[in-house]
Amino acid sequence: MAEDERVLLMGEDVGVYGGAFGVSGDLFHRFGPERVVDTPISELGFVGAGVGAAMAGLRPVVEIQFSDFTCQAMDQIVNQAAKIHFMLGGAAHVPMVLRAPGGSGTGAAGQHSQSLEAWFAHTPGLKVVMPATAADAKGLLLSAIDDPDPVVVLEHKLLYKASGPVPEEAVRVPLGVAAVPRRGGDLTMVATGVMVGRCLEAAERLAGEGVSASVVDVRTLSPFDAPTVLREVEATGRALLVQEAPRHVGFMAEVAARIVESDAVYRLRAPVARLCGLDTPIPYAPQLERAVVPQVDDVVAAAVRLAGVG
Repeated sequence: MAEDERVLLMGEDVGVYGGAFGVSGDLFHRFGPERVVDTPISELGFVGAGVGAAMAGLRPVVEIQFSDFTCQAMDQIVNQAAKIHFMLGGAAHVPMVLRAPGGSGTGAAGQHSQSLEAWFAHTPGLKVVMPATAADAKGLLLSAIDDPDPVVVLEHKLLYKASGPVPEEAVRVPLGVAAVPRRGGDLTMVATGVMVGRCLEAAERLAGEGVSASVVDVRTLSPFDAPTVLREVEATGRALLVQEAPRHVGFMAEVAARIVESDAVYRLRAPVARLCGLDTPIPYAPQLERAVVPQVDDVVAAAVRLAGVG
């Protein structure tokens, strides 16, 4: 915002309050109410305002207080932001970023804890990212703001408490490029968001049991970096696909399809395996909330089964 006066932040409680999860901090006091805009409680209205502001030459970052509330603005996101560039023959762009906290683990129950990334990744015209580290949260957001098209940035609520090295410089992480934070020889775990950290923790434990695991952080769901995923799966011959979202018609089903539709299928030593959340709303009770989404123990157990050890 200091470098580009076109950038503004808008959403519920992003101003004086500093954001529902404290993300906007002191930005209101630094940049004022014209660039850090507290909106009415109307996602349909302020996301539509963001689309209009983007078409008018600004670079709005629109924050949805919980990703579940995008339901109130799906017409503006799916039928307007995602389609305008196409419908107008390339004569207009919508350089809008939509930030939305998602996922379970905070005791917020079924209407505030969902993982809706498959909805957005299924929509042509939208780019979708899910950062798993502090550095990627910064680098992917900067790239999203630079992008001429709408980008949905899904931030897992539990990761707001995570820390890690972040470059002071404005280092961009390119959209559409996966990361491979760990390499091994026995199986490849492909994950998104908070599940990346759980897979890395599981890989450490697996190493103690003699199982060497690679971990691929998808980072950008759309456009999807299939070549990196396929290369890592070919290298080990086993793929464990991990997501918090429910299994049925989830994003990892698309990853599985990409694997079996490619030449990587000939290198598989075992069927592709998915480890996903249960097909149920997120419960409020903490023990039930943990039970319906994969935990580190679940990742370890699934990897051991896939590797054929134990």
